[in-house]
Amino acid sequence: MSLHLEIRQHLFDIEQTMRTLAIWQAQPPARAAFESVEPFCIDTMQAEQWLQWILLPRMHALLDKRAPLPARFSIAPYFEEALPDAAPLLVQLRRLDDLLNSSPTSGARIIQHD
Repeated sequence: MSLHLEIRQHLFDIEQTMRTLAIWQAQPPARAAFESVEPFCIDTMQAEQWLQWILLPRMHALLDKRAPLPARFSIAPYFEEALPDAAPLLVQLRRLDDLLNSSPTSGARIIQHD
């Protein structure tokens, strides 16, 4: 399996884990929440909202365009603090960090807000 396919599958696994943990939301946050200039939109979104509405769509968009993947990617530490009781999700996010940090095609940095 190519790295891009492995990462895409992992993004779907993260979504499924969020659904299993009942933290997947049917409606996005208010439009103003996306205007945050803070990392992870920490001042306007809950951690799981940022993951669902910012990171997952942007990662899928990068994969769709075959664009360079993020370099020096590390989101698990934030989620370890923000969602300490979501162990299955933390495992998934650590794995995503590992996959992206080992990617030979990494070169872009993910933007954390709109």
